[in-house]
Amino acid sequence: MSVLIFTEIDNGALKKSSLEAVYYGSEVAKLKGTSATVLAIGTATDEELAKAGNFGASKVLHANDSRLANGNIQAYSDVLSSAVTHEGAETIILAMSSLGNAVAARVAAKLKASIVSNVTELPDFSNGIKVTRSIYTGKAFAKVEMRGEKQIIAVKKNAVTVVESNNLATVEVFSPTLKETDFAVKVTGTHKASGAISLPEADLVVSAGRGLKGPENWSIVEDLANALGAATACSKPVSDLDWRPHHEHVGQTGIKVSPNLYIAAGISGAIQHLAGVNSSKVIVVINKDPEAPFFKAADYGIVGDVFDILPRLTKAVKAL
Repeated sequence: MSVLIFTEIDNGALKKSSLEAVYYGSEVAKLKGTSATVLAIGTATDEELAKAGNFGASKVLHANDSRLANGNIQAYSDVLSSAVTHEGAETIILAMSSLGNAVAARVAAKLKASIVSNVTELPDFSNGIKVTRSIYTGKAFAKVEMRGEKQIIAVKKNAVTVVESNNLATVEVFSPTLKETDFAVKVTGTHKASGAISLPEADLVVSAGRGLKGPENWSIVEDLANALGAATACSKPVSDLDWRPHHEHVGQTGIKVSPNLYIAAGISGAIQHLAGVNSSKVIVVINKDPEAPFFKAADYGIVGDVFDILPRLTKAVKAL
């Protein structure tokens, strides 16, 4: 009765958020007195997948059918359901993501499983199964009892402090029967966001708003991001004005991020923007208006002109 962890592959490697889920799942397995098995769907080498053992997994089931290359949600749901049966798993773990959320919901319906998302802590098995989840965009926490015979736990990004080892997992080919009806809707192509660092996966994010005055000034944001090894982001008005691509828009109607550090330059802090970033561990706000609402949500605030502060921060980071 292993714990099963659904993971996502990007460019031939397991995503960082998925590796966090693997570690979380391995810790759950310890509490249950069992082992942690990973399900990986897509193209990756055995050597790369074996690294899941560094995060506590003992085995990886690798499904690499060519028809699964484009993230077909219905097919992925059936593969995961088959893996649950194959392993006799009662607990399924995955990382919160657009793909993971869609797959988890379908599998919960198929298996009649309890499902809880945005989970931030290990389950409490002392009296049934209870988990803690983040609610109200990170402003509060709820304790939820899971009563189903099977449980699906979607872990919030960056909620887990990972401890790596030097262990390797065994990798097994997993070839469940795929139904033709799973491919009634075909993915004809995918267009990935540009940029060296994926915004949903980023540990550090440098974001800016209309305080930058125009797209021609964005180089000072990119310079700081490059110095930090961070992803770049922007507020909704900036993407609406086409100063920056829409995949950089963070907020209630954009991407929700949970980095270790979120730097907001020239962003006033509308509630819609805060809804997408207030799960960040540390928020630094730079704004020349001392009354900007964002300062109320900030861990650190700098009152000053972004055209003066950002280059100085970049210089300081490079000096370190």
